[in-house]
Amino acid sequence: MKKLLIVSLITVISVAASAQHRYYSARPYTRSHVSISVGRPVYPYYRYDPFYYPYNSFGYYYSPRQSRLDLTIEDIRADYQDKIWSAKHNTSLSKAEKRRTVHQLKYERDQEINRVKRNYYRSY
Repeated sequence: MKKLLIVSLITVISVAASAQHRYYSARPYTRSHVSISVGRPVYPYYRYDPFYYPYNSFGYYYSPRQSRLDLTIEDIRADYQDKIWSAKHNTSLSKAEKRRTVHQLKYERDQEINRVKRNYYRSY
């Protein structure tokens, strides 16, 4: 009886263990390498030197200056974003009126941006 109980217990444990999910990865996890050095980087392809032309000291390309059109559009978006926030948080308006006001402000914002773009490209 004791042997039968032990055999059945081992069987139950082995079946339960084999029923567990096994997660396999198609690609093994990469291990990050950390190295501490003084002076230049260890690998030559990590050349982010402030005196090296295409990169600044952080390794990013220099971005061109924003045009007057981009700055004007940013100003319009910021103004209308403030107006939309004020309309959404106005407690004297009902929910439907808030929705209508926000929709109208977004429409006006888009019209204003389109008008500024048309005028900018017509002048050149």
